[in-house]
Amino acid sequence: MNAIVKISGKQYKVSKGDILKINRQEWKVGDKVKIDEVLLTDNKGKIAVGDPVVKGASITVKILEHNRDKKILIYKKKRRKGYQRKNGHRQGITLLEVLKIDAKSPAKPKKKEKK
Repeated sequence: MNAIVKISGKQYKVSKGDILKINRQEWKVGDKVKIDEVLLTDNKGKIAVGDPVVKGASITVKILEHNRDKKILIYKKKRRKGYQRKNGHRQGITLLEVLKIDAKSPAKPKKKEKK
């Protein structure tokens, strides 16, 4: 089973057992968190698309660790002007493990009876 979930403004495709690297969250290490913003679920070919979220769907994640990502170097230069700036940045990240994806199978549209 796969799902597309929205966490802190970004969308991630997840399945059971995946490890996600997201921007740092204020959750405690070892906690289990239930995320309800599921935008799409795919259960063996049965696809449920939310409007904007799938009702009754959620994922459960375990917080593995808080860490910092690798360093990104920023270098600015303007030619012939003597302007050069070098800067570095390490983004704070949180590692999550997807434990469970809960989703109701999509409801079939009801047929209207003609009178």
